[in-house]
Amino acid sequence: MRAKVYVTLKNGVHDPAGKAVVGGLNALGFPEVRDVRIGKFFEIELDETAGTGPDAEARLRLMCEKLLANMVIEKFRVELL
Repeated sequence: MRAKVYVTLKNGVHDPAGKAVVGGLNALGFPEVRDVRIGKFFEIELDETAGTGPDAEARLRLMCEKLLANMVIEKFRVELL
């Protein structure tokens, strides 16, 4: 089973790297860019021991809470494929 995990900053958390990208894009002739939020993307291959459906999603959520996301400033979204 394959899963996709998206980790992004929570609303209200300052994103200095995103601001730098905005400045760079504006300087390169893309003045329409007003905001960029940078995050992380993980594609994870699970074996059958993860279970199926709700069990696998619960395991992925636990992975995010323990390692993949900083729960203080980030949020995550999991997709099972």
